[in-house]
Amino acid sequence: MKRYEIHPAHAESPLRVAEFEPAPLGEHEVAVAIKAVSLNYRDLLVSRNTYFCNIPNGLVPCSDGAGDVVAVGKQVRSLAVGDRVATLFFPHWQGGRPDAAAVTGALGAESAGAFTERFVSDESGLIKLPAGLSHAEAATLPCAALTAWNCLFEAGSLVPGQTVLLQGTGGVSIFALQFAKAAGARVIITSSSDAKLERARALGADHGINYKTHPDWSQEALRLTGRRGVDVVIEVGGPGTLEQSLASVCIGGRIAYVGVLTGLAGQANPVMLIPKAAAIHGIFVGSRAMFADMLGAMTLHGIKPQIDREFAFGEAPAALARLESGGHFGKIVIRVGG
Repeated sequence: MKRYEIHPAHAESPLRVAEFEPAPLGEHEVAVAIKAVSLNYRDLLVSRNTYFCNIPNGLVPCSDGAGDVVAVGKQVRSLAVGDRVATLFFPHWQGGRPDAAAVTGALGAESAGAFTERFVSDESGLIKLPAGLSHAEAATLPCAALTAWNCLFEAGSLVPGQTVLLQGTGGVSIFALQFAKAAGARVIITSSSDAKLERARALGADHGINYKTHPDWSQEALRLTGRRGVDVVIEVGGPGTLEQSLASVCIGGRIAYVGVLTGLAGQANPVMLIPKAAAIHGIFVGSRAMFADMLGAMTLHGIKPQIDREFAFGEAPAALARLESGGHFGKIVIRVGG
């Protein structure tokens, strides 16, 4: 069988196809024929070995996959052959507040990921999918969608009528747009592309801010809210954008800190939180329980993931290049099995 592996020592082409022989299943393990994976910015960092942890040679990348159960161990009770499943980013975080044990073994960095024709996991590391989602759609959910859900409804405590500010039109922001509108919130979204802003408005965004036209976009966000500020900001950038998020948030508001698109170092002054009685929450995806709640809401509201483009298995380098270009809207998917 085939899978992709990361070889950090080969900087020019770290992503390589390898053949492997599947190992026998343990009693509590499940084998999944992966049909699709989706990419996250994290996968670029992993491929360059610039992620939060050291990337071992030969690591199988990608946290996000979906497929069909093809075999189960003798003690597996929650899944059966033929079930359609998605991977869990954190296979050990089943619910509640995260602790050190819950956030270890993250797929595609600390443990082998889903970019393989046959993925093996303990049954607790998979979640059964509802009808109505294709494998490609389901593969977009484990990281970006769940992160957006956590930002809005766990850390963000979003309620109808509140205002959300989203940065860019990548996976997390577009899922957050869809979830926030389904929850009755008002959405402001930023982009450097007027065409992307129009697409976001078609999905329900109330206002779009082109940050090329309005480099000090926090002031435009304040203008759009009558100087009150926004209730929830999903911060996907980091240095250079966090400062503006702090300026945008309202008194008592929440900033969900997600990404490092602009780097790992910054000079935002947290003292700005004090006069606003605001809070910053670091968001690291979410738990299985959150995933189940999210799937229920998506089914109830008919929410469909926005897929920018699907690539064939052999086109993985081109898919990563598409992600790196920033030209995508929503999620990039790679087909794996037939």
